[in-house]
Amino acid sequence: MSTARDIMTPDVTCVRSDESVVDAARKMAGRGVGALPVRGPGERLMGMLTDRDIVVRVIAEGRDPAMCTAGELVRGELVTVGSGDSLQRVLELMADRRIRRVPVVDGRVLVGIIAQADVARRLPDSTVGDLVAYVSRPAA
Repeated sequence: MSTARDIMTPDVTCVRSDESVVDAARKMAGRGVGALPVRGPGERLMGMLTDRDIVVRVIAEGRDPAMCTAGELVRGELVTVGSGDSLQRVLELMADRRIRRVPVVDGRVLVGIIAQADVARRLPDSTVGDLVAYVSRPAA
């Protein structure tokens, strides 16, 4: 059976919690991604910052993105998977938690990320369709 390591994107750019939202947005634009893992003190993985977070929680609220840090926008529980976790477990977790991206860790070290696009590139269409349907369903 395949594992998280088999479909993850290994080259992950992170943003530090004390970096501004402008810096984070520039990193996203430079990498062509819509989310970055946020690292706190001691390189601890704190959460994920998305382009949507920036738009909804900074721009729409009239906050200055140069004065707002990535760490200020991190909220909720960080969900990760192990690099050796089965793809079935990864897909169930993404569907159950309705998350589009999940960091992959080896112990406490970030080694990659799995996004819906990774699933779409490597798994059958029916599996991809099921995942997108579950992740996109309205909150209960």
